[in-house]
Amino acid sequence: MNVAADPWVWVAAILTLAVFSFLYRENPFYRFAEHLFVGVSNGYAITFYFHRILMPYLIEPVSHGRDLWLIAIAMVGMLYFTRFIPKVSWLVRIPIAVVLGYSSGAYIPRAIDAQILQQLRATIVTRSSFATTLAGPGWQLGVWSIIIALGVIATVTYFFFSAEQKGILKPISRIGIIFIMVGFGASFGYTVMARISLFIGRLQFLLGDWLGLLR
Repeated sequence: MNVAADPWVWVAAILTLAVFSFLYRENPFYRFAEHLFVGVSNGYAITFYFHRILMPYLIEPVSHGRDLWLIAIAMVGMLYFTRFIPKVSWLVRIPIAVVLGYSSGAYIPRAIDAQILQQLRATIVTRSSFATTLAGPGWQLGVWSIIIALGVIATVTYFFFSAEQKGILKPISRIGIIFIMVGFGASFGYTVMARISLFIGRLQFLLGDWLGLLR
């Protein structure tokens, strides 16, 4: 056993064990690590925004007499602090409305293009049709293209609430439920794998970097 001599490794290991203690039950060690993490994260975010955003994009230009219109933007942003003044707390709605309006106008078109239009294009347009690939070595592409197309149609049919799901719509919507469950299962499996990989990384740190049991 070759225990680490670096004090920061010990700090990281103790905090890791404090967080893992929540697996038993909530306790003061876990709450201390949780509060410390939130505090450090907020402190880092404040310093990051100050040095990387406020200084180069607001304070330095204004102090040199350039882009004085940024002062008005800064005043609107400072209205966030009115949240702590009960009599004028309603003014916080102004910067929130500005941020939401800008975000909606900037990101909704991109989201529609990336998550809807491009998905539709990838579903409809394939590199080659099923008829031409069935006889060749790429016939698997055609099969999967048909499966994806049927899955999309069945899933959309399940969410088609304008008509009662009976007749031909009923079996198609049932197939859509299967595709939805497969999608949810794949997403959940991916999430579990990601969390397990993080857990393995922490175990490697504890057994390797801290205790020196792994090489």
